[in-house]
Amino acid sequence: MSPNGSDRSSRRPMRRKLPQVLTAGLILATATGCSYNWEDFPRLGMPTPVTEEAPRILSLWQGSWAAALATGVLVWGLILWATIFHRRSRTKVEVPPQTRYNMPIEALYTVTPLIIVSVLFYFTARDESKLLELTPKPAHTVNVVGYQWSWGFNYIENVPGVPGDAKKAPNLATLPDRYKDALPDNAGGVYDYGIPGTRNPQNGDPGPTLWLPKGEKVRFILTSRDVIHSFWVVPFLMKQDVIPGHPNAFEVTPTREGTFRGKCAELCGVDHSRMLFNVKVVSPERYQQHLKELAEKGQTGYIPSGIAQTDPARNAEKKQL
Repeated sequence: MSPNGSDRSSRRPMRRKLPQVLTAGLILATATGCSYNWEDFPRLGMPTPVTEEAPRILSLWQGSWAAALATGVLVWGLILWATIFHRRSRTKVEVPPQTRYNMPIEALYTVTPLIIVSVLFYFTARDESKLLELTPKPAHTVNVVGYQWSWGFNYIENVPGVPGDAKKAPNLATLPDRYKDALPDNAGGVYDYGIPGTRNPQNGDPGPTLWLPKGEKVRFILTSRDVIHSFWVVPFLMKQDVIPGHPNAFEVTPTREGTFRGKCAELCGVDHSRMLFNVKVVSPERYQQHLKELAEKGQTGYIPSGIAQTDPARNAEKKQL
């Protein structure tokens, strides 16, 4: 048989199998999406935002996907165009003309990625600056303490009947002055903490529970006692590293009541998977009542916040200021 006849005979089984492959792919895609709620599709896998700041993150996520999809469509289109219109069976050319270089195309392939990266960088830097912006006096401040293998929460608040001063508290001495300046005066405060076996008494989910008031801005000051952790409340759509000797901070305003999952998003050791916690968003009145309940349990004052700020972290802050 001639070489051409051999090629045609070898292509025929593939052409007959193509509809079967496409059908199997369609069935697989449909089957895996049976339980998918199409109302969630615009969020592209992200949970429903529950803070005022989260929609900005969601918008950045959606924009990144849109840019990636546009790039993918362009590349796939060029590949298909070359495959269809320059196939050997159509042109009857055994070896197509060889081109050493094409300056316009090479310039396009160089400039286009630079434009894409520059645009993504601009929007990322803009939104990051806004998300990490701190107000002079937040309504509430919580010192989140990460440690192997759970979490502690120092509620730096003026709790009735609880004397003290957070700015002079020995257990908060490792907090940088720029965070202490924003703390309320004479805040005796209360605390809560967990161990890997701690459970939420309402729903039985693992980990301690962090309470937050709906509609009021909360500043988180993140500190660690040992290694690097990462504070991630899933529907906040934002996480930040908890670094020993380098306190971080960010602020959110919860917009929806409910109990949400939180976890450590940084591999921190053998029991990293057990570093879970819950976030319970309630009305401001219920939040204040919870602080009184902690005081009645004797959980007044503060647990140790963690390792003292290192010189490199302190020097980096001076450069930023």
